[in-house]
Amino acid sequence: MARISIREESVSLDRPFLVEGLPGVGLVGKIATDHLIEEFSMTHYASVYCEGLPRIGVYHEEDDELKPPVRLYADPERNLLALQSEVPVSGSGAPEFAACISGWFEEHEVTPIYLSGRPAEKEGSPEVYGVATGDGSVHLDRAGIVPPRETGFISGPTGALLNQATESDIDSVGLIAQSNPQFPDPEAARALIQGGIAPITGIEVNVDRLLEQAERIKDQREQLAQQMQQAGDDESTQAKPLGMYQ
Repeated sequence: MARISIREESVSLDRPFLVEGLPGVGLVGKIATDHLIEEFSMTHYASVYCEGLPRIGVYHEEDDELKPPVRLYADPERNLLALQSEVPVSGSGAPEFAACISGWFEEHEVTPIYLSGRPAEKEGSPEVYGVATGDGSVHLDRAGIVPPRETGFISGPTGALLNQATESDIDSVGLIAQSNPQFPDPEAARALIQGGIAPITGIEVNVDRLLEQAERIKDQREQLAQQMQQAGDDESTQAKPLGMYQ
C-alpha cells in the first residue's frame, strides 16, 4: 500500500519548502540534498513507501537500523524538508512514485524544489537556471534566477515529478545546474545550493565542507554515478536541450 509513514509526529512545519535529492547526472541533487541533511542535522521525519520504489532495506555504517531507500528529513527551525534517496527510481515506476509523493506534497502544502544537472562543458562556476509550475515563478523572480537559455526538457524521475506538478497545477520550482556528465560534481551541487536553494528558501548554508570534501565525495559517489550512466535516461534525472527535435 502506497503511503508516507510519519516517524516524528512532534515535528511541526508550516507550508515548508522541500529539496529533492533523487540521483541524476553528476549526482548534483543528491549531493546538495545530502549536504543539507548533514549540515543541519535534519531529523528522519518520514519514510516513503510509494509504488514504483524498489522494495529493499538500506543500512549505513555504524548503524544497525534498516531504513527504506527513500526518506523525508525535516528541519522545523528552517521550515525545510529534504527528500533523500539511496537508489534510482526506475523509469517504469516513476509515474506512480510521482503521483504518490506529489499528492502528499499538495495535501501538506509543501513547495518542492526539484534539482537537475545539465550535462555541459563548464567555464568557471556552473550556471544555475530555473523553471516553475503553478505560482512557483514567484520564488524564481524573488531570488533573481533566470530561465534556461535554450529549449529543452528534464527527464527521469525528476521529470516525472515536474510533469505531475504541471498536470496538477501545483506550485513547484525546478533548478538546473551545469554539470559534469560522467562524474559526481560537488561544485555543481554547491552552485545549486548557493545560487538556487539558499536564495529561494532564505536559509544560510555553509558549503565550505562540501568543497573541502569534494574528492572524497567524488570517490564515494562515483560507483552510483556509473550506475546512473548505465541506466540511461529512464532512471537518470537530467536536463537536456531538444536540439534537432525543436
